[in-house]
This record gives sequence, structure tokens and C-alpha cells, in this order.
Amino acid sequence: MSSDDLSRLFATELSARMRSGALSPLELMDATISRIEAVNPKVNALPTLCLDRAREQARAMTQQRASTELKGPLWGLPLAVKDYNDLGGVATTYGSPLFADNIARHSDATIAKLQASGAIPVGKSNVPEWAGAHTFNPVFGHTLNPWNSAVSAGGSSGGSGAALATGMVPLATGNDLGGSLRVPASFNGVVGLRPGPGRVPRGVRLPAFDTLWVEGPMGRCVADVALMLDGAAGHDPADPLSFQHTGEGFVDALQHTDMPRRVGFSPDLGVVPMEPEVAKVCEAAAERFSEIGAQVDRYAPDFSGAIEAFQTLRGVLIAQMMESILQQHRERIAPEIIWNIEKGLAVTNAQLLDAERVRSGLYRRITAFFEEYDLLLCPTVSVPPFPKEQRYVETIDGQPTQTYIDWIAITFAITMTSCPALSLPAGFTKTGLPVGLQVIGPPRGEAALLRACHRMEEVLGLAAQVPIDPR
Repeated sequence: MSSDDLSRLFATELSARMRSGALSPLELMDATISRIEAVNPKVNALPTLCLDRAREQARAMTQQRASTELKGPLWGLPLAVKDYNDLGGVATTYGSPLFADNIARHSDATIAKLQASGAIPVGKSNVPEWAGAHTFNPVFGHTLNPWNSAVSAGGSSGGSGAALATGMVPLATGNDLGGSLRVPASFNGVVGLRPGPGRVPRGVRLPAFDTLWVEGPMGRCVADVALMLDGAAGHDPADPLSFQHTGEGFVDALQHTDMPRRVGFSPDLGVVPMEPEVAKVCEAAAERFSEIGAQVDRYAPDFSGAIEAFQTLRGVLIAQMMESILQQHRERIAPEIIWNIEKGLAVTNAQLLDAERVRSGLYRRITAFFEEYDLLLCPTVSVPPFPKEQRYVETIDGQPTQTYIDWIAITFAITMTSCPALSLPAGFTKTGLPVGLQVIGPPRGEAALLRACHRMEEVLGLAAQVPIDPR
């Protein structure tokens, strides 16, 4: 097959070909390099590359093909690593000029697990400066959305989303605090899974006992995300919340026939503004869950207070991670991040206690919801991809936003539940831009969530419709 043909295959198909001997890791890597060289200059998704060492690793794997013990679940598959994660020997910049020359000595726990599972990193995917949901920064500039180069690719895993949608890599890492994995999945028409806390081990950069920030897989279809989760899940001593996965793999779990019997849908969770066109696309996709045997009710738990509580807890987390950087380099940090850090530093004891009470109450309500329902459905983002020149969305359906992240509030409301959540391609706007449906499962329910989304992906028929060639 030509390099362009290989770039259109899903990771699960590529893996099957390599395991059968029909395709070697070196042949796949050469096709990947060719694709990156042809497409990356058009979208700026992978600004830092390590292609020579990736090719050498693929060559070694090809020579060791007979050693079955070397074949982890991700054996030979090229991988894009988000530039918030450490990949040993490669720069981790966080999109900040302060760290433009920061070379990671070791891969962090997330990336080390993927490498041990056989994935071959090809480079780092672009991110916003430090945090955010629109991928541009002063080090590498904008990542362009392959559906329309004039609009945002989302963020903060925007480089990963664009690299997947253009066929440069079959798999990419994302991480998610308030939607940083789910938003770019929606904006790029790919699949992104926010697992529950502890499912995928995290590196030491993050506060050890934080449960808001998780690491997760991104791919062009649900089966690819399940495959990557097979290679990513597990325990690492660096992460005290991580746990060993037991039982059957997530790819194997896709083969079961049990499907959700009852799902709830809300266009806005009762707490966020929503562009009508996005709500309409998502409601149409939600109604089609009836085609896999589910009763679809317009119902969701009470999310009162979740937005304000998340803003408090997120501020505290950002301040905990970045207070010293603000003290030393205020003039070299984006204004939105300064606002974030200072918001966290200004949190009072009363605000923190109230936020934790809200989170505990929401968790009790969501678990009660899942006693009656199998899944909760809602839009992934309140707006479609917006002009890339905008730093953030300032109005939603005519309502002004108060902060630079209000437009992703529907994802960080779900973050507060600690439930696994997947962004599934659901349809398109009238101008042809992708819209994602957020599908939420019960705590530790990744397997059943992936299985239902895998089946719905077949019903909706959108998995093969990514642009591949940028528009």
C-alpha cells in the first residue's frame, strides 16, 4: 500500500497487519514520516519531531519480529505525544518561551507506559501556552484545523486532534482537566476519551492526589481509543491514584453484545449556554441511540453549582503548579494564565470548602442517576470551531462569557463527576464543521462506555470521514 493509503487505516487495522506480517513497523514508519513531511507544514500540528530515532526503533522492531514477547498491544504503532508530557530526550515546552529549550531527561509515567506497550513516539503535538482550549502559543504559533484552516483546532490537545484528522499518526496522547482532550476531539472530528482518575498513570509534574487532571487516549475511531487504553492503563508508583487494570482488555470488551437500555440526554446540563445549531446536531445523534435498543429520555442530574466549584478547584490546582513561575516570570506568561494563577491564590477557605461540598453532592447525584440510566449524553462543546484569530469565545448564543474558558463549561461540569467521558463525532454544522457528542458512563465504566460508543459509531457512520487532506 502507498503511504497515503496507510495513513487512512485505523490503528487497529495497522496493528493487525503488522502482527500478521503483512506490514512491518519500518514500512509503517516510513509511510508515517512521508505523511508528516507532506502534511505537517500545512497544519502545524507536530512542531517538534524525532523521526530519525523513531525510524531506528521501527527498524529494530522489524528485525525482532519473531520475538512475541516484544509485541505489546501498541507494538509498532506511531504515536504523537502532547507537549505537556515528557518524552525522554525531546523538548517539553508547554508552549512557553520559558521552556523552549527544556529537554526532558526521562519519559513521564504516561508516556513510559505507552512506550513499554510498543508505541513509537514520532514527536510532540502542539498545545496552548500552559493551559487553554485554543491551540496557539508564542513558541510555535497556531495549529490549524484540517476541516477549515481558518478556525480553531481546539485545545489543549489541538495538535493531537489535527495530527489524527490528517492521518499523520494513528494514535495520539491527550490530557484533560476541563475538556482539553474532549474539545479538540470534537473540533477535529475524532474520538477522545477522558478516563476516570487513576485509570492511566500520570507523571510527577502534577500534584499527586489531584483528581481533576487525567491522561487519556485519542484516535480516529472508538476501537483505536480502546486499543490505546489497553496500552496505557495500569499502575505506576509515580502516581498514587493509579491502579492495575484487571480482567479482559478494552478491545476485547467491544465484542460483547450488551447495550445500554436507558440513556439520558440534556442539551446544556441545565447550567451552560449552548449554540442552537450544536444542540440540534447533538440531540439528533442522541435520539439515534434508540437504534441500538436504548430508551432516550430528556433528563440529566442536577449540576447546580458545578461550574463555579470547578473554577475554584481548577484555580487552586493551577496555582499549586505555577505559583513559583508567576513569581519569577510574570512578564513572560500569557494574561489568561496569570488570571488563572491569581484566581487560585485568592481562593478563601470558605470558597474551597463550598467547592468540595458541591463536588461531593454532584458525585452522589450522578451515581444515583446511573442506578436508573446507563449513559448520560450532552454536547461536547457549546460552540462549533470559531475563527482562529480569536483568543477565546466571547459570546454564546448572544450571551457574553465571563472568563476565557466559559465556552467549554459543559466539559468541566462533567470533569467534576470523575466519570469517564468520550467525545464521539455526531454530525456537522451547516458550514461542514464537526460537532461532538459527549457520552458519559458511570465511575470505572470505561469498558461499557467504549462498547456503546463503538456500536453508535457504526450507526452514525462518521468514523472514516475525517479530512485526511487539510482543507
